[in-house]
Amino acid sequence: MPTGGGRLEPRRAEGIPADLPHFTVMRITVLAGGVGAARYLRGLKQAAPEAEITVVGNTGDDITLFGLRVCPDLDTVMYTLGGGINEDQGWGREGETHRVRAELAAYGASPDWFTLGDRDFATHILRSQLLAAGQPLSAVTEVLCRRWQPGVRLLPMSDDPVETHVTLAGPGGREIHFQEWWVRLHAATPAARISASGAERARPAPGVLAAISDADVVVFPPSNPVVSIGTILAVPGIRAAVAAKTVVGVSPIIGGAPVRGMADACLTAIGVETSAAAVAAHYGPELIDGWLVDDQDKAVTDDPALAGIAVRALPLLMRDLPATTAIARAALDLAQELG
Repeated sequence: MPTGGGRLEPRRAEGIPADLPHFTVMRITVLAGGVGAARYLRGLKQAAPEAEITVVGNTGDDITLFGLRVCPDLDTVMYTLGGGINEDQGWGREGETHRVRAELAAYGASPDWFTLGDRDFATHILRSQLLAAGQPLSAVTEVLCRRWQPGVRLLPMSDDPVETHVTLAGPGGREIHFQEWWVRLHAATPAARISASGAERARPAPGVLAAISDADVVVFPPSNPVVSIGTILAVPGIRAAVAAKTVVGVSPIIGGAPVRGMADACLTAIGVETSAAAVAAHYGPELIDGWLVDDQDKAVTDDPALAGIAVRALPLLMRDLPATTAIARAALDLAQELG
């Protein structure tokens, strides 16, 4: 992982057109969910090859399954940047097998709606072993990253347990873990409420507030604004620390639809329209300074509802690494302009 002291000199990453402006951002802190953030981080590493990048990962998706603690977003970032991700899915391990799952099914073990592969089980077994021995999640994550060498400093948002819960609409208002709503129900049952259970009692993990305070720019990648970025911001102290910095966000909504996943169901649950403008307004100018939208949504650049936020339009589909790198470069350029 990059380390060092003084401000970096501008350096152009390979494969980036020479007419794109240089940047001098050294310390970058990214608030990250899972698949979208992990893929964006690949481009960010290319766009800023000498920068110190700290990733504050969402742990609200964490869940205990078969007695093991599973941290989907942390693992997706770690596997993606470490070269072990299933590229087709965007989550889980490449070359995965599912013999353990089949054996658990033969025993009638539950739940049967969450897929864990054999290689992935090893990560969760070691994590659970270290947690049971008294190590905090931040220390455990550091141990796991020693194998994968993601090239960034990966921190959980908190060492304290925080779980995103969903209260289902309809009679009874049953509350379930976000993973059950997302994976088993495919978010098809409307949510009356989404909450970060335990967040109010949690503290930022060691290094989180310092990484935000020391950052030249804080980036919101194209992650779910409700259950990824929103859950991280729910940990006391993090929102205030972020609000004090130059913050640039990348819209996860293109042309009125999520790029990936079911973020529209989450936005509906909190009464926010599924649009690039509405998500930016949800964050607000007190939190974000710059906002990247897709060319399809370039009318947003003149939206009076986003007064106080610098909006720029460009292609935002992360089709491949060069396209993703260009998006990351645009975020850094906008941050430098605003800084």
